[in-house]
Amino acid sequence: MAEFDMNRVAGRTAAGTRSSAIDAGLRAHMNKVYGTMSVGTLLTFLVAWAVGTNPALLGAFRDPVTLSPNILGWIVMFAPLGMVFAFGAAINKLSVAGAQLFFYAFAAVMGLSMAWIFVAFTGLSIANVFLVTSISFAGLSLYGYTTKKDLSAMGTFLMMGVIGLIVAMVVNIFLQSPAMMFAISILGVLIFAGLTAYDTQKIKTEYIQHAAHGDAEWLGKSAIMGALTLYLDFINMFMFLLQLFGNRE
Repeated sequence: MAEFDMNRVAGRTAAGTRSSAIDAGLRAHMNKVYGTMSVGTLLTFLVAWAVGTNPALLGAFRDPVTLSPNILGWIVMFAPLGMVFAFGAAINKLSVAGAQLFFYAFAAVMGLSMAWIFVAFTGLSIANVFLVTSISFAGLSLYGYTTKKDLSAMGTFLMMGVIGLIVAMVVNIFLQSPAMMFAISILGVLIFAGLTAYDTQKIKTEYIQHAAHGDAEWLGKSAIMGALTLYLDFINMFMFLLQLFGNRE
């Protein structure tokens, strides 16, 4: 009996040690995700500000008066979407350092595609919307991290919503309907708010499922993919909120 009790205590101790190790690893993993995302977000806004406040640079992509994109502007506008698909296809072939460099290059290109906002909207409204987005993102991500509710059922529904948004936005490029853009912006905020919570929980769950394998390279790439996912949630939520509440020049 004494031997059985000692074995049970030893088993509980080992389980507790593994749990503590996973908790510590998860915190480090999430710190890497948020840290990489934050650097990418900062890079995006620095590039957008540098180009958007320089008429000569912005003129290479858009008409300085109407802000209509030229050929290069259209390429820059859709380049981030192409880079996301390329990143997903090439992630297994890249090193951790290569994946991180690709992410930062993507963030810089995204900044080029967003540069026009510094001409179309006042600097104060951009700053205000950025602050609101940051607070909302933090709250939604915290909810996704801490909730015991399984959010996985939301994934398919939200991704269908994203596809619908992309189609509607492409259609509205030609229609130029303010009412349609207003509806798209409201739906966009709701969809990416949901995705922020969903994606945070997914990143946490995937880490817990793979942590026991001790694959450092997978964990490193997973952190960068997680950073890219949350970065996209943040940027899209910011852009839709800016369309709704930004003050135009």
